[in-house]
Amino acid sequence: MVGVSDWQGSGQAPAGGRPAPVGRPLLSLTLAAMMDDVHAHSGAVYLLAPREPVLEMAVMAGLPRAFAAPWERVGLSAPIPVAEAVRERRLIWVSGEEQMASRYPRIAVVLPYPFALAALPVATANKAYGAVFVTWPGSHPPELSDRERDHLTAACDRLALRLERAAEEHRPVHPEPDLLAPAAAATVAGTLGTVEAARMAARLPYGLCALDLYGRISYANTATAELLGVPVSALLGTQLWAAVPWLNDPVYEDRYRAALLSQQVTSFVALRPPGDWLSFRLYPSTNGLSVRISRARAVAEMTRTEPQRGDDTPRLVTISHVLSLASALTEAAGVQDVVQLVADEIAPAVGSQALVVLGTQAGRLHVLGHRGYPDAHIVERFDGMPLSAQTPGTHALNSGVPAFFDSLQQLERVYPSRNATPDGMAAWAYLPLIASGRPVGTCVLAYAQPHAFPADERAVLTSLGGLIAQALERALLYDAKFKLAHGLQAALLPHSLPSLPSIEAAARYLPASQGMDIGGDFYDLMPSRGRAAAVIGDVQGHNVTAAGLMGQIRTAVRAYTTVGQSPEEVMRSTNRLLIDLGTDLFASCLYLRLDPAREVAVMARAGHPPPLLRRPDGKVRVLDLAGGPLLGIDASATYPTTEVPFTPGSVLALYTDGLIESPGVDIEDALADLGRQLAETGDQPLDTLADSLVQHGETATQERPDDVALLLLRACPHD
Repeated sequence: MVGVSDWQGSGQAPAGGRPAPVGRPLLSLTLAAMMDDVHAHSGAVYLLAPREPVLEMAVMAGLPRAFAAPWERVGLSAPIPVAEAVRERRLIWVSGEEQMASRYPRIAVVLPYPFALAALPVATANKAYGAVFVTWPGSHPPELSDRERDHLTAACDRLALRLERAAEEHRPVHPEPDLLAPAAAATVAGTLGTVEAARMAARLPYGLCALDLYGRISYANTATAELLGVPVSALLGTQLWAAVPWLNDPVYEDRYRAALLSQQVTSFVALRPPGDWLSFRLYPSTNGLSVRISRARAVAEMTRTEPQRGDDTPRLVTISHVLSLASALTEAAGVQDVVQLVADEIAPAVGSQALVVLGTQAGRLHVLGHRGYPDAHIVERFDGMPLSAQTPGTHALNSGVPAFFDSLQQLERVYPSRNATPDGMAAWAYLPLIASGRPVGTCVLAYAQPHAFPADERAVLTSLGGLIAQALERALLYDAKFKLAHGLQAALLPHSLPSLPSIEAAARYLPASQGMDIGGDFYDLMPSRGRAAAVIGDVQGHNVTAAGLMGQIRTAVRAYTTVGQSPEEVMRSTNRLLIDLGTDLFASCLYLRLDPAREVAVMARAGHPPPLLRRPDGKVRVLDLAGGPLLGIDASATYPTTEVPFTPGSVLALYTDGLIESPGVDIEDALADLGRQLAETGDQPLDTLADSLVQHGETATQERPDDVALLLLRACPHD
């Protein structure tokens, strides 16, 4: 298989039981002997990197390193057989492509071929030095024999002792050149051994060529050149899919990889433009591939005589499609966004007609969303089901192992009670959603017709489950944060405005569309010794810190109002409080005392946008009030007051800058536009007017970069 000329024996320990001296090349010789002992056809040795929990491939044998390129460096925590072997200090056995798809989907997506694999730790009782894996063709029995297990374990133990001794003697063990089979064995002339054999191959009516383990053409007969339309001289030394332009497709390279790794005959049909179909049949060995090329039957005849995939069965999701879906999932914000994305993009891509996304809370299943079921009660009956129930959904969630059922009969054979709750579907994939090492739910994909799940499709679906899980975990956190933010905002703002004599009021609050949906804008209306007081303000930022400070300011303003401070004193006291709190945030504020009996409003302003006053005749003016700096800047600041007429029928519009500030819009133009809107619609009921003004402000931009608060006050006739 893979040989090294100066290796003595076949993995047997020297006499006396002591490990042999560390020689050159230690790793290559050990790996070659190990593979010969158990008749494996490829393998690799990994060494632990110094001072980091990473396994690095030191040598590979039997196949080009490109086959294992994604795993040349493997973190010890990675869900990869060699890493698991080191973590658990035991042999890991994967019997074939179905086990690989269910247990290690990352590998199965890249190498969806029938092969068996064993991974073992290279470790002594005290220390781990690395790991080894070896592979066999898909024809290997489903169980590892005792002989194979013993030989592999003993070889890894001996290697660990040699590495231990090398470490004690301060002789580092470095990566070594990979081992491949001799190239001469891959040529037709070399195999047959005579010039006459080469002449015979040249006379064959079909194409015959030989590829080495890297896919390079080492021999091609005349018929090959004629069929491919490329001279023999241009073919030799090149890869088939690189030398022939119309074979430059990853699908054809995949067939070469499948043949080498599985050691099974594979074939494909390709179109040579403009209309000639050629058949390629690949015969693998441990030295390379022999390829037979001939003209294929007419496509129409092939369609009649060979089974084809039904038109209703979609192609397996490609790697590029997976990357596209992964990108789309990163944009999903809430749970319902994830459900909708799975329904719109993933389910159609894999041919599913219906889906359910289940979550878990307090030991029970919860239906997070579903699509494709005409009767919602079919799905919702599972909401609240205990995780101890014997159902495929709970089993996938508890075990973390995906389950695939090709037909209703197969499902009912495993879960007999399932027939009591039919959903009208005929095949199912139950994908556990595992994120950050913990289960967050189960995605159920249902098919209207019986559906086979080959190993490569199971691997892709399992990988998609991992992507959905990560998106769902983020979405659950987002929804929890959204609920917390709105709950906090609701607690900090007035639940309702009080009913005060001769005053009608309405208010609106909208959080910024960026950030945590929570902000520092606030408003309040309160009685004040037979009169009324109102306040509106804006703490910079729209996050939890701004909201917390806003709550403190609003509470302080209420307290200072209750003890009878004048508007100027309320502003000075609040300013000193903000400075005493030692915060780095500032706040704008507008405070006013309403006196309906005198028909006036006394106002004090701290860097806040000027209010609008709509008089009973419908004219609107911007109140250019005297004022002081923002709260929290200068402890000695003063805030002079202005008295404004507030006759019955007048409307005061107090707002924060989020209502009038929009990217690319001049603030004076925006303020004038708001004034015109107030003049035209100011006779409406205040709630209707508030909605109108807020919606008008939103038309300037689809995104709200800042929070919006609006407080409308209308003076009513005296009783």
